Amino acid sequence: MPVWLAFKSQAEWTLYGTPAAMDARLFVKQSLIPSDFPYTSIEETGYGGVWLVCDVMGVPKAYDAACPVEVKRDVRVFINDEHEAECPVCHSTFDVFSLDGHPLSGRAAEEGWGLRRYGVGPGGRGEFMVVRQR
Repeated sequence: MPVWLAFKSQAEWTLYGTPAAMDARLFVKQSLIPSDFPYTSIEETGYGGVWLVCDVMGVPKAYDAACPVEVKRDVRVFINDEHEAECPVCHSTFDVFSLDGHPLSGRAAEEGWGLRRYGVGPGGRGEFMVVRQR
């Protein structure tokens, strides 16, 4: 599924992005999450949505929100109290703040299925920051 999520300025990145270590924000265009994000017709948020996070070193990273075990668009991982991404159905957990979406527990760890990662970096067409397929 296509992924393109553009932040047009540093102010927009500060408001909607993840400018500080351990920040996390979910984007699901089909459900208008977040509700006030200015989605455009060219923006897409992957299969299950996009988790945009800022890792422990302050580096922005992005992952598909769909659990790789459940493989359903509407079964999305959430960030739990231990700062891990967790599936609400199979309860597999993933490290999104240190280990690039690596599985930590559950069936995902048994099978070696990590979260799908997307690229995050400066835009090439005047955007401040862009999330895109790798």
